[in-house]
Amino acid sequence: MAVVVSSPSMVPDDALLVAVRPDGGLRADGRAAPALREELRHVASWRNALTVLVLWGQTIGLVVVAVLAADALPSTWLRPLPWIAVFVLFGRAHAQYASLMHEAAHRMLFRNKAANDWAGRWLLGFPAFAGPDNYRRGHMAHHRAEFGPDEPDIALYANYPITRASFRRKLVRDATGRTGWKLMRSMLHGLRSDNAETRRTVRSIVATQLVLAAVCVAAGMWFVYLLWLGAFLTVWRVINRLRSVAEHGGMRASSDRRQTTHSVRQSWPARFFLVPYNIGWHLAHHVDAGVPWRNLPRYHRELLAGGYVAPGLEYPSYRALWRKLAGRPG
Repeated sequence: MAVVVSSPSMVPDDALLVAVRPDGGLRADGRAAPALREELRHVASWRNALTVLVLWGQTIGLVVVAVLAADALPSTWLRPLPWIAVFVLFGRAHAQYASLMHEAAHRMLFRNKAANDWAGRWLLGFPAFAGPDNYRRGHMAHHRAEFGPDEPDIALYANYPITRASFRRKLVRDATGRTGWKLMRSMLHGLRSDNAETRRTVRSIVATQLVLAAVCVAAGMWFVYLLWLGAFLTVWRVINRLRSVAEHGGMRASSDRRQTTHSVRQSWPARFFLVPYNIGWHLAHHVDAGVPWRNLPRYHRELLAGGYVAPGLEYPSYRALWRKLAGRPG
């Protein structure tokens, strides 16, 4: 069944699409002039390597803290509470792994291509049930033409705005694992794919998950792997939908990225749980997809200063944007 592309009712008014001021460091399309562009496109390989190590340390640290907290609690009835927190924070961890894998897909994690691709696969993608190489191909199509004929994620943000009841149903499907299980089965079908690369990727994902499960079993905490899997099927699916619709929901195909991608003011709670590693500065990312994550806040400030992001174009919060995305009368 064909997907109906989003209604343009959320696309910014033409009055908000003002011309870039000529005295700044931006070109008319919002991309940086050569000198600034060179600075913005710098890839901090060693700092990113530390970021990946910290992410793995954080993931392991959550389990360690939960063990210590559960042992310290006076009542056995309270001891599941730290593990509930781990389950929710594992959902955030999946968002973090996916965000850094996205960076590797753009080959902006490490300047060395081999190191970038290896880390994207084995340290970020496969542990989080994702195949970076397949993702890269689809994602580049997304950047070439948002809402175009090869758009891989159109099902996530097509047809907005929708009714509040419809939005609620989508989130319930995500939170109860129905969306996640559907996607998991689709991924596992790749084991029997006619495409050799797809088979290799899915086998690598499965092998990585078996290693993670075996480590948990060997440590006497088999349930930790179930929390990791369960968070992927539920919490991460909710995060992924909320983030995706906030990026492109209700927009339309256009050469002006301000008509394809929302701009949302960033807050610390959102950056902590929903849009880690600066992925929330998504308009800046789509104006120039070659700017690494560390430099997106600076680039966004340049877009504001140059007039590309005019007052009124940016949503004050994700909640305000979600209200509009779910604001179609029932």
